[in-house]
Amino acid sequence: MSHPHHPTHALHPAMRQLMDRIHRAGHPPMQAMTPAQARAFYEAGAPLLDIAPPHLQEVRDLVLDLPLGVKLPARLYPDGGVDPAPVLVYFHGGGFTIGSLNTHDVLCRRLSRLGQCAVISVDYRLAPEHRFPTAVEDAWGSLCHVHEKAHDLGLDPERMAVGGDSAGGTLASVCALMARDAGMALKLQLLIYPGTTAHQDTPSHARFAQGVMLDQATISWFFQHYIDAADRDDWRFAPLNAEDHAGVAPAWIGLAECDPLVDEGVMYADALRMAGVEVSLEIYRGVVHGFVNMGRTVPQALQAHEDAGRALRHAFGH
Repeated sequence: MSHPHHPTHALHPAMRQLMDRIHRAGHPPMQAMTPAQARAFYEAGAPLLDIAPPHLQEVRDLVLDLPLGVKLPARLYPDGGVDPAPVLVYFHGGGFTIGSLNTHDVLCRRLSRLGQCAVISVDYRLAPEHRFPTAVEDAWGSLCHVHEKAHDLGLDPERMAVGGDSAGGTLASVCALMARDAGMALKLQLLIYPGTTAHQDTPSHARFAQGVMLDQATISWFFQHYIDAADRDDWRFAPLNAEDHAGVAPAWIGLAECDPLVDEGVMYADALRMAGVEVSLEIYRGVVHGFVNMGRTVPQALQAHEDAGRALRHAFGH
């Protein structure tokens, strides 16, 4: 039985059962793996936790041509309705080190269907092979590419949003700031448990340092691969450090209650609101970081998909 002050005490029963099953499986912690091993482990495990991929017409893989000869794989999920279609440019999570188009395929299909919009999922380059700020450059370059080539892709450059989960949420929030500065009008930033602070020193990082999937050791492992200590105060890693948050796109922010990152998500929502930005904040009770990809067993995942889809429809004027 969980002690009342233990971080797992607040878990929803379905979440706790899933965590118990994962613990009993006895897999080594991620920080004991090489990045290549961790990527393979995540890739293999993702379909086991999520629902079956919803059917969409004509999902197709693309290559985005970025400056300096960079070519990034991407996946286009068509909206199947209006032409040109509104579009969400999406960046997957994975601590800037793991994750792929495939690990977030179900989520992107759900967002496309429920948001009644196209989704372009971007396979940005990962650490440690590509350290900070490469992921930021890839994310911003991808958003610019989609904006410039929107008509060729059957997309509406006047109805664009940016989104992501975890590390992808960080990239999305940074892109929203860069879009403001570049005069690119976005309809929404869709942020799912984004990292926003330079250092993991909030109360929730202490409260959930162990026992809740994304723990302190795993976070440290990710960031050691991704960024030098001297760069951690850079706003492109810690968007809460941006000089000014006024004028960025409206935000929908979805957080997990039992997550080391929950406090910094709330802090970012507060910073945006203080700057006059419209913010919708949802905190899903009893779930851990990564829950949106656990729809097979965690009902809050499907609810979060519905809520995010509603936010997209509203932003795009449906």
